[in-house]
Amino acid sequence: MRQQPESFSFRWTATVVLLIVNAVVFVVQMGVLRTSFVDQYLALSLDGLRHGFYWQLLTFQFLHGGFLHLAMNCWALYMFGREVEWTLGVPRYLTMYFLSGIVGGLFQEFVALIWPQYFGSAVVGASAGILGVVAAYASLFPERTLTLLLAFVIPVNLRAKYLLLFSLALAALGISFPKSIFGGGVAHAAHLGGILTGLAFIRFATEAPEISWPKFGSRKPARSNLKAPIWARVTKEDPTEVPPDKFISHEVDPILDKISAHGIQSLTEQERKILEAARAKMAKR
Repeated sequence: MRQQPESFSFRWTATVVLLIVNAVVFVVQMGVLRTSFVDQYLALSLDGLRHGFYWQLLTFQFLHGGFLHLAMNCWALYMFGREVEWTLGVPRYLTMYFLSGIVGGLFQEFVALIWPQYFGSAVVGASAGILGVVAAYASLFPERTLTLLLAFVIPVNLRAKYLLLFSLALAALGISFPKSIFGGGVAHAAHLGGILTGLAFIRFATEAPEISWPKFGSRKPARSNLKAPIWARVTKEDPTEVPPDKFISHEVDPILDKISAHGIQSLTEQERKILEAARAKMAKR
């Protein structure tokens, strides 16, 4: 709702930074690093964890098995990450993203202990963290209709909560039947861990009043315990009486800054009303 300047203005977000870092690391991985070095020290493996290479739980999230692997992960992160980031705020968003990746990696290595012949290979990819973001999106917006391209050709409309159920089912089938068509050398246990972490994070680590739990019910709105800092507190001036330019700079911008810092769940009822008033003012211009 900020008024944009006439020239193009690029906005840095955590999602954009993650996309750029993944792309840069991929170039370094393919063009500079030796495959043996990547597999031994940076990709996630049981052998690496046994040797104390615990940083692999983080580094494996920035590595990819090929350009298509990278492209699919970046597309999913771009599609779902932006709105989740805006809703949760940057600190919580990044915490959930990396925590989903770490827990997903631990899930994968736990399954590798049980079935090393099927899951013992080194693991790379941002999929666990990204599926945590997808799970968070489905928790926040379960009834949102998504248009997906089946086999990159056939458009399919699907509600977010059903995409979540499909992702859970695919991960479970991949773990249960690793030699079937559902296996395919994919780190399904990491995917499952990422999904469950995203769901748990939204359920227990946030108080967003917009959340409807995706098991086809809705959760009672919770009051946020975050207080607006001084720079984000709004005046009691009637929004309808303030000139549009002054209203945007004095009333709306601090609220947008607050959303960026703490997430939309931190807004008070009065701040939400001001955003609605701003939307009405912008529509009349």
